[in-house]
Amino acid sequence: MSGLRRAKTWEISESEESDAETKPDLNRDGSRQIATISTDLTENHCSKHKCKSLPSSAAKSESNQAAALSAPRPDVRDTPSPARKRRTKAEVEADRRTAREKKEARERQRAARAQEKEERRQEQQRRREAAENLKSLRPESCLRSLTVCVDPALLQHEGSDILLDTLVTLEWRFNIESQLLPRSITWTRHLPQQGEDGKGSVEEEQVVLVLDLTDFMDMMVSVKKMLESEGEEEGVGSFLSPLLECLNRDAKKVVTLLVTDSQTDYSGVHLDETLQSRLGMGNLDFEEVLVYLQLCKNISLLFLDGWQEVTNHVCAVTKALSKRPYKLLTERAELPFCVDGSWASGVRVERDGSGLIQVWSRQIQQLNRVSPAVASAVTLAYPSPQLLLQAYQCLGSEEDRKGLLADLLVRSGGKEKRIGPEISARVYRCLTAQNPQLVLD
Repeated sequence: MSGLRRAKTWEISESEESDAETKPDLNRDGSRQIATISTDLTENHCSKHKCKSLPSSAAKSESNQAAALSAPRPDVRDTPSPARKRRTKAEVEADRRTAREKKEARERQRAARAQEKEERRQEQQRRREAAENLKSLRPESCLRSLTVCVDPALLQHEGSDILLDTLVTLEWRFNIESQLLPRSITWTRHLPQQGEDGKGSVEEEQVVLVLDLTDFMDMMVSVKKMLESEGEEEGVGSFLSPLLECLNRDAKKVVTLLVTDSQTDYSGVHLDETLQSRLGMGNLDFEEVLVYLQLCKNISLLFLDGWQEVTNHVCAVTKALSKRPYKLLTERAELPFCVDGSWASGVRVERDGSGLIQVWSRQIQQLNRVSPAVASAVTLAYPSPQLLLQAYQCLGSEEDRKGLLADLLVRSGGKEKRIGPEISARVYRCLTAQNPQLVLD
């Protein structure tokens, strides 16, 4: 403890002060000189008293004293900071404009990506709807969407249960409801894609009218009277009147009369005898009535033996109606007779017109005894039918037109021969004839 007190009260001797005074130029910083002297004196005192270590409190007091004797550090706040450049108003506006342009560019990119994503979604939706529509147009799908509508009056006929049992066995949809035309069978197609527009179903044009022999004879008499009265439809029979009204209301209706009677044989002799005996009509009168029904009213006539044949006809019409949408879809091409593939002598025609010359060649080959080599020679000289027709028009006489293609050379099997006047004349008649009944060969 004595050594510690002595260290705390240590004073600088006169000799040391004189030495410090005699050397003022060595170190002008007085505080640093005092700190150096204090450190030397402390080490000298510790070496004299042979103290190996000091207590922690003493060490702390000495460190505080040394810190108090040390020179004060310069104040950092006193150092001047570099001058900050002040931006002008134009620069601020330019920076704001740049930031705004970058923001607008990001928004445009975001909007473009969103629009592209929406377009992809809509395209996928369109493809999905197109695939569903195409799937719904298949015959097996259309068959499930068809409903056979049977008039209740037909159920009074003996044997009509054959039709109903067949529809149940085939698991086809059918409905028994009153029709505008009594004793008729119609078909209704369900259209799910048009359900939102209030058109959930559409009625087909086909109408089957089932009559017995008595009703058919009454209709024949009514038609004969109407023809004799120069086409006046007023006052006709009670059964013919609704049929004519239905056809006048919708001219697209296609009516088929099914005449059935299990007790009558519909061979030609028995039918003529029956018509002459019951109607007093001859063959000419009967033919006149049939021509009027078929050509003027688009009504077909079939004589069937019993309800089994009626059922077979209804099933055949139902299957044909189920195949109609798909056939209409395949016939929408510009050239429906040019089928895809090589079967049936078909040629594929592209959108740019490639393949039309092959179609022209196949058209010439449809003539008898016209080989592919002959057709190739004609198409090589006249690549289209229009060019050949123009060449015909440039000639003055009929003989020159018929022999226009006669001198064309045909190369086949390493040999050359002429087309000849016969084939040349047939090609000319095929392209220029106005008579549809003309025999080319």
